[in-house]
Amino acid sequence: MKIKDEFIKLGQAMKLAALVSEGVEAKYAILNEEVKVNGEICTQRGKKLYPGDTFSYQGKTVTIES
Repeated sequence: MKIKDEFIKLGQAMKLAALVSEGVEAKYAILNEEVKVNGEICTQRGKKLYPGDTFSYQGKTVTIES
C-alpha cells in the first residue's frame, strides 16, 4: 500500500487497505490483539507505520510503501 505522507496510523491503514469498513472495527480488532505489526501483536491503534513496515489482519498482510 502506497502512502504519500511520512507515516500512516494503523487504524487508518486498515481502513485504507479495506481490511475493515469502519474505524471502530479497527479499534476492536487492535484491542483484541488480532493485528500484528512487523510480526508482533500490536495494541496501539495510533501506532505509526512507516515505509517498510508490515501489518497483518485475518490472514492478510500489507506492506507500507512510499
